[in-house]
Amino acid sequence: MHPEQFHITLSAHGKIEGSLWATNGARAVVLLHPGTAVTQRYYEPFARYLLELGLNVVTYDYRGTGRSRPANLRGLTVSMSDWMNDDVGAVTRWAAARFPDLPMLAVGHSLGGHALALSEDTNSLRAAVLVASHAGVTASIRGVAERIKVWIIMRVLAPLLCAVLGYMPGRKLGLGEDLPRDVMLQWSHWTTLPRYFFDDPTMDAERRMARVRIPLLVLGFDDDPWANPDAISMLIAPLTNAKIERHQIAPRDANMQVIGHMGFFRKRSAERLWPQIGSWLLDQLNHVDSQPASVAGDLRTKQGTK
Repeated sequence: MHPEQFHITLSAHGKIEGSLWATNGARAVVLLHPGTAVTQRYYEPFARYLLELGLNVVTYDYRGTGRSRPANLRGLTVSMSDWMNDDVGAVTRWAAARFPDLPMLAVGHSLGGHALALSEDTNSLRAAVLVASHAGVTASIRGVAERIKVWIIMRVLAPLLCAVLGYMPGRKLGLGEDLPRDVMLQWSHWTTLPRYFFDDPTMDAERRMARVRIPLLVLGFDDDPWANPDAISMLIAPLTNAKIERHQIAPRDANMQVIGHMGFFRKRSAERLWPQIGSWLLDQLNHVDSQPASVAGDLRTKQGTK
């Protein structure tokens, strides 16, 4: 099937292009929040899997990436915190308005998990999954070679290339998508801090994360040098009021050779890993919604611009 295309305009700072995968008689709608420099196309196989489970699915690209990229990245003033604060919220409100009678679930990959932990709209969800989400401190990366590579990119190449080009040429460097200048520079700055964005006072991260009260499934993989157990623990520690279920998965236990930071959403994981999330999400729909009715109601009264 071909998904329905939609867009959400955010003031004068660009628009979000998304795709809606819908099925008759859906039990819920799942929002797929992407990782940094990863487009929605990457998540299409997983979206189709969720659709087969009877779930509507929303995929999208953050402003400045994928289908949401303008002709010239130089003129786009959007930061990584803008993605988490504004893009994720706008998509959540759009889905709530489109499907007012369906419960909402979410899956966040890497940065997408950060957004779920921080967003004021997260408590409108029934439950959410964080996949390979971690505090991205360069010093915590496992493996000397990988740590040095990231250090060079973040401390040397990012400031230089953003100053010269006005954006980060991620494609040429093997980082995935090109990134807006302010996204890359903010990300680079956070990686230098001992506790990532928790040490950025403008984020107010710990207080915001303490407000999250929904069930969260947190997945990490043993061969992921970035989202290793320590980095994941640093990220989720402030989620003191969330109901967290955490699993650390070794590739051999899933009869796989590699998973890494990106492998969960590849087709090769369909039989071994996807059912773990699929079953968990469906289980949450069988539980009594612990959120007050007014929370969902308030969210659905907010208007997202189509």
